[in-house]
Amino acid sequence: MPDTTDADGLTVGQVSAYLGVTVRALHHWDEIGLARPSLRTAAGYRLYTRGDLERLHRIVAYREVGLGLDGIRAVLDDTTADVTGALRAQRTQVAERIDRLQRLMSGVDRMIDAHERGPLLTVEQQAAIFGHAWNPDWPAEARQRYGDTTQWRRYAELSASRGPEEWQAVAEAVAGLDRALGEAMDADVAPGSPEADRLVERHREVFASYFPLTREMQVCLGRMYEADPGFAAHYDGIRPGLATWFRRITDASARAHGIDPDTATWR
Repeated sequence: MPDTTDADGLTVGQVSAYLGVTVRALHHWDEIGLARPSLRTAAGYRLYTRGDLERLHRIVAYREVGLGLDGIRAVLDDTTADVTGALRAQRTQVAERIDRLQRLMSGVDRMIDAHERGPLLTVEQQAAIFGHAWNPDWPAEARQRYGDTTQWRRYAELSASRGPEEWQAVAEAVAGLDRALGEAMDADVAPGSPEADRLVERHREVFASYFPLTREMQVCLGRMYEADPGFAAHYDGIRPGLATWFRRITDASARAHGIDPDTATWR
């Protein structure tokens, strides 16, 4: 405690520096009658005595454990106040706040992991859900290639909220679409037909599990499915020529919506 006598008193600035509270807080406590300085200078400036400092110490101590000003006033001035009960209630609130913060931290960690590696699944879970042909390195390769894009960010946001059950549902939706595409090709469904257009829309809906897909982006995907050896092998493994057939039905659907497939871009 600073060396002072009640006759000397300390200024607001001195008390602020000593206690580590703002001058504004001290003025506010004075205005509401929580901690009023006992002295004034001839010019009207506040001066705090040793007794004032002791009260301020107590206020700061209770404020640091989270008690509100009304609660502090009751503890200091109400001789019937249940101080232990008030502190226990405050402890409960602190524990609840810690629990909320821990959940928030967990959510932040999941979001960081999802932005860094996509699906939050173990290698074993990925194999069980996506099949043994799935390469667990693919998400990392995709992040390296697309990590700065809006689509990857949306993919990461969705991935952060998904567990194995949700990913299983996505995988089943994709497998169901692949079967439907193969069956439609077997049935000689023509590009531009209502059935083909429904499959194109279904593809967009299923793909939204990763990120929203515009029609122009879908055209670009169709071309990639046909040109990329890995994608072409996947679709042609379902039915020979399926990659090309899928590209044709997406092109036909795009034209019906006023999009020229030859000039479509990823947007």
